[in-house]
Amino acid sequence: MSQVAGRFKRIEPRRRMRRLVLGLLSDLPRKNCWTIAEWAGDTTPDGMQHLLGRAKWDADAVRDDVRGYVVEHLRDDQAVLVVDETGDVKKGTDTVGVQRQYTGTAGRIENAQVAVYLVYAGQRGHAAVDRELYVPRSWTADPDRCLAAGLVEKASFATKPELAARMVARFLDAGHRAAWVAGDEVYSGNPKLRMVLEERGTGYVLAVACSHEAVTKAGKFRADTLAKKVPRRAWQKLSAGAGAKGHRFYYWAVIDLADRRPGNRQLLIRRNRSTGELAYYRCYSPEPMPLTELVRVAGSRWRVEEFFQAGKGLAALDEHQVRRYASWSRWVTLAMLAHAFLAVVRADEHARRPAPEDLIPLTCNEVQRLFTTLVVRPVHDVDHRLGWSNWRRRHQARSQASHYRQQAAQA
Repeated sequence: MSQVAGRFKRIEPRRRMRRLVLGLLSDLPRKNCWTIAEWAGDTTPDGMQHLLGRAKWDADAVRDDVRGYVVEHLRDDQAVLVVDETGDVKKGTDTVGVQRQYTGTAGRIENAQVAVYLVYAGQRGHAAVDRELYVPRSWTADPDRCLAAGLVEKASFATKPELAARMVARFLDAGHRAAWVAGDEVYSGNPKLRMVLEERGTGYVLAVACSHEAVTKAGKFRADTLAKKVPRRAWQKLSAGAGAKGHRFYYWAVIDLADRRPGNRQLLIRRNRSTGELAYYRCYSPEPMPLTELVRVAGSRWRVEEFFQAGKGLAALDEHQVRRYASWSRWVTLAMLAHAFLAVVRADEHARRPAPEDLIPLTCNEVQRLFTTLVVRPVHDVDHRLGWSNWRRRHQARSQASHYRQQAAQA
């Protein structure tokens, strides 16, 4: 908490922020202002809602503190910055940035809100260091709608690669360093991100489609056409990283690309050992890099999926029930802080107290379980529980009466 306490000028929001973060780390089955306020000992959710919506504090400044905290404790000279987006399925049309769009969370087109995250991945662990809400054109074309949702300064449209480039630039401008950036096909299709990285001398391994065209000394070819030209002896069996069930082994090949600009550019090809399915990556590095290093960076991209799973499952990254941009940015920033705490504790425990041979090393899930059980589990009496039951029923009665009045007026 001391990492971000200075961003809150008054002691009341500082203490409430602490209770909210502890609530995000709790074992509550569902986490929102109502459940966390009851868990924390408040008599109503008004204080938590005030912290997210009206209290005076800068979520972007707290985000910068989270970034510094993560880099300080998970520092790695060969760290990879991984960019990816995730969607949260939402109802209605008033939640900021929501529209019918494809989201991998649901695996189909849904009414959803999408955000892009930047994850710092090193040998000691990984955690998110930045976030940007994707605001569709249907929103930016409607200034009144943006104003109602609090999007006064962020109402200009930006693609997901542009949001990623913005976050990477913020990370580097803050004085931090990362050797690589990784991402999927969404972020390789726009040359702006690649240009920003090359200008800053930062290497990248970005997935591309099979139709991606690359220039070699023999001419310009599609990626799938180049894969067919790779001789059998050029494929190497390498691990893309360790998973829960062992190393992820694939066959890999690399083709040098022709370019007069400084640096080294290559097309990396991955082949599944059992199905033969191919995947392609556009690579850049200021200095020549061996195939093993490119494979390591390509494998780091899965770390962002692990963050989404842990961030949503352990820190309620996706359980925000807010509509305006300020409330969204505050909730996800504090959820990033909660997850970063778990990642740092896990890394420190691995370094200080290695697990015995008959135990796997501590995971973020186990750290959260032990922390909430042994350190912060609150105990409330019967009067507190009954008071909250009465408050919920009273609030629901008022809402029900309001709906009936509205229905009667329309009739």
